[in-house]
Amino acid sequence: MSDITGIKKYDVAGHVFAVEDAEGRALTLASYRPFETAEGLPLFTLSVAGEYSDALAAGFEEDTRQDDGDQIIISGKLSDGRKAFVYEWTKGKALLASNADYSQATLYANDEQLRHAVDNSLMLLYALATAPSATLLFHSSTVVSHGKAYMFLGVSGTGKSTHSRLWLKNIEGTWLLNDDNPVVRLDDGGKACVYGSPWSGKTPCYINDHYPLGGVVQLRQAPHNSIRRQTVMEAYASIVGSVSGKRWEKNIADGQHATTDAMIRSVGMWHLDCLPDAAAALLCHDNITKELR
Repeated sequence: MSDITGIKKYDVAGHVFAVEDAEGRALTLASYRPFETAEGLPLFTLSVAGEYSDALAAGFEEDTRQDDGDQIIISGKLSDGRKAFVYEWTKGKALLASNADYSQATLYANDEQLRHAVDNSLMLLYALATAPSATLLFHSSTVVSHGKAYMFLGVSGTGKSTHSRLWLKNIEGTWLLNDDNPVVRLDDGGKACVYGSPWSGKTPCYINDHYPLGGVVQLRQAPHNSIRRQTVMEAYASIVGSVSGKRWEKNIADGQHATTDAMIRSVGMWHLDCLPDAAAALLCHDNITKELR
């Protein structure tokens, strides 16, 4: 188990970040253990501070909000100019306050929301701080088959995890890399690699490894199975709709655009209308891998 005592450092896709226990609160981060490191200068540090109170968010000015059903994430800034996120759940709130470049941030959360708030905060800080460095944090289910990673995109409820399981069941030599938030990073030659992360939704799949990206598939539920290549505009929309970040901040938007453009130029992008059956997985596999044989 990875318990936070003092400062712990983690390396995800070559980006090191740190979590500091500022208040001596018991917090176990088991999913982060495969990513622990003693090396590297942190790109950002999250300090886990005291409990949340409405007074901490006094003067908060809202920019945007995202309602995920079971939680609301509100982005804005505090009266002292720090960037901030307020998390709202049915029972409780939390506040993440950060400096301008997201390199130093402080989290205030009550014990019952602490683990969820830490995960949210680390994902947000990671997506924002790494965007200028050819890195995208995706909402995707991702499998590895014969040395290549394949990402399945789609809105919540589309069946990304189901499609991954169909690959695992019906395509020999396939295994799950991450079921919710893999990371794509371009190497020095501009090729896209997919990395496992400590964030994998409801599926405990925390693998510290990476593989070349073989293809990206946008899924859509349908009464039939059919697959086709995406247009450039479709591919761009698929990626933009599946990555985390503040696209209204120029350095983040510029970084995401450059990485997205490189992915579209170098990786096959597909659209799959599908049923939740073995035939869909086989159709998808046979089409998107034939160019790599």
